[in-house]
Amino acid sequence: MLKNKKWSEEFFLSERKKVLATWPTGSDPELDFQKSIKYLQSLPRHKNFALKLEDAKKTGITTVQPRAGVPVLKRHIELLQFLEKSGADFLPSTIDSYTRLNRYEEAEKGIEESAATGRALLNGFPAVNYGVGNCRYVQESVNVPLQARHGTPDGRLLAEITYAAGWSSYEGGGISYNVPYAKNVTIEQTLLDWQYVDRLTGYYEERGVTINREPFGPLTGTICPPCISNTVAIIEALLAAEQGVKNITVGYGMGGNIIQDVAAIHALREQTEEYLKLGGYQDMVVTTVFHQWMGGFPTDEAEALALISFSSTVAALSKATKMISKSPHESIGIPTKEANGEGIKASKFIVKLLQNQAMTESEELTRETNQIKKEVKSLMDAIFKLGNGDLAIGTVKAFEQGVLDVPFAPSKYNQGDILPARDNDGYIRILEFGNLGFSEEIKNFHRQKIKERADFEGREVSFQLTVDDVYAVSQGVLVGRPQRKEKKK
Repeated sequence: MLKNKKWSEEFFLSERKKVLATWPTGSDPELDFQKSIKYLQSLPRHKNFALKLEDAKKTGITTVQPRAGVPVLKRHIELLQFLEKSGADFLPSTIDSYTRLNRYEEAEKGIEESAATGRALLNGFPAVNYGVGNCRYVQESVNVPLQARHGTPDGRLLAEITYAAGWSSYEGGGISYNVPYAKNVTIEQTLLDWQYVDRLTGYYEERGVTINREPFGPLTGTICPPCISNTVAIIEALLAAEQGVKNITVGYGMGGNIIQDVAAIHALREQTEEYLKLGGYQDMVVTTVFHQWMGGFPTDEAEALALISFSSTVAALSKATKMISKSPHESIGIPTKEANGEGIKASKFIVKLLQNQAMTESEELTRETNQIKKEVKSLMDAIFKLGNGDLAIGTVKAFEQGVLDVPFAPSKYNQGDILPARDNDGYIRILEFGNLGFSEEIKNFHRQKIKERADFEGREVSFQLTVDDVYAVSQGVLVGRPQRKEKKK
């Protein structure tokens, strides 16, 4: 039964036998903890993701990490080496869709066909099929830390293999890698599966190996209100800490309004640390990651590069520890390594220019930071109340009742009743609340802000506001204003 309680070592090890037996690469002798711990301890500090993030946090400079992954081992290594030379501070290995669904037999066929044809017939790197040895070869082929980025509701075996291979960070969580990615997986099941991942991470931590865990911040990546994504990140951080995780990176996807984005990162970092402290979790290292614009990109490469630079400016001014970069081919599909490299270089250039600058404190920034914190607290209070103090139980019930709800998510265990829309200044607000765990004061704030925009544009408050805002940035504007017809003379 699901509870937010640290797994006993006996229970964890018994579950581990089942996980390792799900695919042949799980029987690799290198998955013996004595060997994998020794190997991870041998990595230099600059190749440990968690330790390098700690160092970055101290300097206050925003680091850059791209997304990338191809199925052929040699080409994947060549891709990562190219991105490292382009300036990436951290490297990913984006995992293919079959592996994300634990369909390893189909992933195996994809590897064979990709090797035979020379074409990438998988949309990422099938780490489970390649096993510890090949994943370790990838890690040893680059000189910066490596992270598994995927989108897997059940990423237990993937975590086992990549950790043993020396990949010292793992992205995702029981909400953020379920609700935006899957339709038929229960919240309870993914929370249990991710308790395993976090307990595995904690097991290494207890034996002197620090591994970074990173909940996926943007969720569906489509004008998501900061209070929703921040609440999910805090929940996943708390659940991870209970299982022994010590190094956590909480994330946020760019919304588009500079003040709100900076406020969201500030509120996320501060509230995560506050809730961890309230939970009694000691010696925690909390860092932040800012995801460049996750919505529709302009098709013109120059405009796309401008959007990347804009995103980088906001990330740098917010003092996020890390930024996930995009490429100027974002609207086309999977980018070439050259296009991905261009995104890294543009991002790094902006970060360097702004390394000694930060967003000046202002009344507006303080007001928005406090507003986000108030909304997050309202949601967290409601979730803890539903669980009678147990966060895991409360989270399951919150989704069942719509007290916590993610816009535009495919999961049938997410109510999908809330709708976001921008206010007149481009801040993301909430148009329809469903059963969201908000006070009437908070709801009235959002209603008033959206009404101000509708009045300014001379139209009714309706779903059309949301529709217009979803497409706005790809068309070169932040707020989806209606087309105004010129009057005939």
